[in-house]
Amino acid sequence: MSLISTLARLEAVSTGRAQPAATVRHRHLGDRPLVLVPLITAGEAGAPLGALVGTDRDAPRLLAVPQPRDRDLRFAFLAELAGVVLPYVDSYAESVEAAERTETDPETGKRVKVEVDLCADAPQLIVPSRAGIDLVRLLGRSMRFRRTAEQDPEAPYPAPPRVPLLGRWLTHFGERARVPGSSLLLAMTDLLGRHWVTGQSTLEDQHLGALLAWIDPPEGVTGAEAALRAELERDEQGQLLCPPAGPATDPAFDNKLLAPAIERYDRARTALAAAEDGLEADDRLGALTAAEREIRDLVLSRTRPTWDAVWRGLDLLRELPEGARVEERWTRDRWSFTGHRDRLLAGEPPQPRRDDAVTAANKLATREREQARLEAQEALDDPLVMAGRRLSGEAFAGEVTDVVMAYSDGKRPSPRPLVTVRTDDRPQLGERTKVYRSLGGKPQAAEFVADEEDGAYVVLRVLDKMGRGKEPEPGSVPEKGDRVCFTLFEHEQRGGAKLPDPEETPWTHGGPPGEAALEPADPVTEEDVL
Repeated sequence: MSLISTLARLEAVSTGRAQPAATVRHRHLGDRPLVLVPLITAGEAGAPLGALVGTDRDAPRLLAVPQPRDRDLRFAFLAELAGVVLPYVDSYAESVEAAERTETDPETGKRVKVEVDLCADAPQLIVPSRAGIDLVRLLGRSMRFRRTAEQDPEAPYPAPPRVPLLGRWLTHFGERARVPGSSLLLAMTDLLGRHWVTGQSTLEDQHLGALLAWIDPPEGVTGAEAALRAELERDEQGQLLCPPAGPATDPAFDNKLLAPAIERYDRARTALAAAEDGLEADDRLGALTAAEREIRDLVLSRTRPTWDAVWRGLDLLRELPEGARVEERWTRDRWSFTGHRDRLLAGEPPQPRRDDAVTAANKLATREREQARLEAQEALDDPLVMAGRRLSGEAFAGEVTDVVMAYSDGKRPSPRPLVTVRTDDRPQLGERTKVYRSLGGKPQAAEFVADEEDGAYVVLRVLDKMGRGKEPEPGSVPEKGDRVCFTLFEHEQRGGAKLPDPEETPWTHGGPPGEAALEPADPVTEEDVL
């Protein structure tokens, strides 16, 4: 935790209200996000109990499983979920725009620009908490390899059509959520926790009700008091007024309400199966319908408060202006969505259970690069975030007090002006340390030359972005009196070393070349293609 975050947390404790951790919104929010509030059975992570899902805050779609241990009912739930999620995803798959992408020419080996289709927008899934993201990933893993009756008539438990396709999409959303800065799949608690600092721990911030209580407490109540009520207050039946933000359930709810309701449903279903005539069957069918409706009402009572809390969080986030570089990161999400759409259309097999060595290394390198890029872009977009980097010595700001024109040695001297900056910060500068400032959205490099008066004045030599002429282009060199901010971290991240092709992987990482994969992918079927 940075020093400025610690100070903000102390301020939140003393004032009783969450403090801003950002002045702009650092994540993209779509115009029509799909909110998913899942609920699972206690003790069985892969057994869904129900969900509220939809894009309309006033008309959510309720899905419920009256008996989570019944495999057929679970598949029916997943089929209903696919009927909501897949049309939403498909609505973004058709509208495209022309875009340029750099690819390697297979004949010459050179990098060339080609024009391709890029989806004009992409879907966005929002779940209440980080546990919801884990559940999306788990559901995707459990569904994408399922076989339907058409694919395999002898399958013991065939899945409904389109369930494997939903699994592939959920897997993609779950994998994309691991990329720092991605906005395809977001947890509301992480979103709010990035933009506000509360007076409680980060673990307690995973309770959406408590987090919102700190950010926007009721009139006359402190954030700590409102958060305590959100976590502990119960009604006359002993049930939490603010249920956990999914997918977990409260033990009091499981024991006092849910378990008896499921037991009544089981008895009604057994009685219906044992009915001997039509009149008796009609009566018992009515009892079964009533028992199922009771479970649906219970699921709704646990998910609707969280559903409303998610939309309340979206309202708070939309009040913040979007950061300047958020759209750039969303464009990378659009590329990711378009690429997965194209893989499905091309008939490629589902994502493997385990990545090969090269794919895993590429994913790790991508996430590390995107993490460094995200931290740099958030600091450049947000003065409050930059203040934290300045406190840690990773950046400094000040006023230009002097500019002296100088030139490099050589046959063709280039401008290398010396800029003196008066600063109250204490950057961690060493001999010839490179620093960077944003010039027209591009990083301009300089190097540390010397400091004066115990670091109050810093002398820098500007190195680039001044044009090709003997004299610097207008505006490319700071002028006396300008306010400038330099960082010790790079604004753009460099790519790593090129990895070998998967077929050339050494034996230490899955080789030798030519050996068959340990787990071949399932054959592609019609349900796997859009």
